[in-house]
Amino acid sequence: MQREEFLQQLWLDYIHMHPELGGSHPWARCNDAEYMVILTLNIGPFSADALQPALSHFGYRRMGRFAMADRGLLVILLAPPDDGAWLLLGEFQAGALIRQHRRQLQDLVDQAQPQDCRGQNLLCRGRPWPMPDWTTYRSLEEEHPLAAWLAVMGPRLHHAGFDCERLGSDLVTLDRSMQQAGLIGSVDTLKGVFPISPLLHYRFYPTCPQRLPFALGDEHRVATGGIAFVQKSLAGAHERAVELLLPHHTRCEIA
Repeated sequence: MQREEFLQQLWLDYIHMHPELGGSHPWARCNDAEYMVILTLNIGPFSADALQPALSHFGYRRMGRFAMADRGLLVILLAPPDDGAWLLLGEFQAGALIRQHRRQLQDLVDQAQPQDCRGQNLLCRGRPWPMPDWTTYRSLEEEHPLAAWLAVMGPRLHHAGFDCERLGSDLVTLDRSMQQAGLIGSVDTLKGVFPISPLLHYRFYPTCPQRLPFALGDEHRVATGGIAFVQKSLAGAHERAVELLLPHHTRCEIA
């Protein structure tokens, strides 16, 4: 698999889960994205360390690690070999959960079939373990929303972020377009997975909750991701917006 194919599969899976983001909108192409946030968890073949060789094969270079203990996240910033979208690989730390919920998540992952735990397309072919029941999902959601999201979605693209400047517009204009499309933005960065640097103006737009079938056959609507827009606070900054995305105090170096 080549990088272009990987990105195409990643994007098609994303649009399949969020059909309202497709069509002729200015943000509807993965080629225009500033960054893509992929969520995974630190268990077995789904850990960031296990996934990075495949991403390195696609030409991505690790540019830094960022720790958010309050979110239970380790985020790895990966730069592409060209001017395309950067990747933010967010690894949820199962140890952030209490024992009961950690076991619930581990039990789900343990049910993944071996053939679904390998391959370069691991991040773009859906949840590799069985769907949890609604009670388990709600239990995980109350403990940590990201754990619940991973339980029903598996390792995959959570949301894409777009730089207003690269789209040739500004945040106010794009926000108006999003409202016309029925999507209401939020500055609550918890919905966008991680905190955002004050060097950027930021809006996260949760997509419409999707009706998902749970293990016992019942269906419930669940929020499955969204889309984000960023705009540099200071004009003339030479860095890409994604390089300013995460707060400086979260940066860390891990041997």
